[in-house]
Amino acid sequence: MSHEVNSLGQPIGEPVPGWQPPPAPPREPMRGRFCSVEPLDPARHAADLFAANSLDREGRIFTYLAFEPFASETAYRAWAEQAAVGEDPLFHAIVDRATGKAAGVATYMRIDRGNGVIEVGNINYSPLLKRSAAATEAMYLMMRRAFELGYRRYEWKCDSLNAASRAAARRLGFSHEGLFRQAVVYKGRNRDTAWYSVIDKEWPALRAAFGRWLAPENFDAEGRQRVSLSSLTAPLLKARG
Repeated sequence: MSHEVNSLGQPIGEPVPGWQPPPAPPREPMRGRFCSVEPLDPARHAADLFAANSLDREGRIFTYLAFEPFASETAYRAWAEQAAVGEDPLFHAIVDRATGKAAGVATYMRIDRGNGVIEVGNINYSPLLKRSAAATEAMYLMMRRAFELGYRRYEWKCDSLNAASRAAARRLGFSHEGLFRQAVVYKGRNRDTAWYSVIDKEWPALRAAFGRWLAPENFDAEGRQRVSLSSLTAPLLKARG
């Protein structure tokens, strides 16, 4: 890999000419064919989200989150009312357009405008959303907005023991960058954090892969995919090295 060299003969990073910090993500919905990603509104979303999460009788979807399952809709609504007013993390509800009901949440977080870095996190998909086209489209819509706003780096972090999250990151086209050991203490236990990212120069090829996967012709009459997203993103990850 070649680098710029300063007057002292030292390698330095490539220039970022005309850099201006991007704006904060707006509180505006992102609409796709399968879902709408909307700023969390407890009055509209809390009841649906609590009902959808309650389908997970064992609470498995909360294992790697910072909070535990909620005992009642009232408790969930109280949490949502606090979460909805924050700017970082900025919570969104993922609404299935087929049903009109919220079935999951995700946030923009650790928003570093000065350096053009933003993370997607606090992802909690109910059983109604998991392994659906809407679930994938929601991640595409959030990534697309971040890069269209001018962010240079889009991050995904998770507990290194969360195999499902690690697999999802790779499927979605994130490059694994390493392991931060003993990075977090939560729920009274250690978390080694796996780091992933997509950077702006990788976005055009990844956007094309998402576009091909989300195209109507990629799904049969029963809604089954013809070409998997992993088959489209794996070559991109391999090319990055």
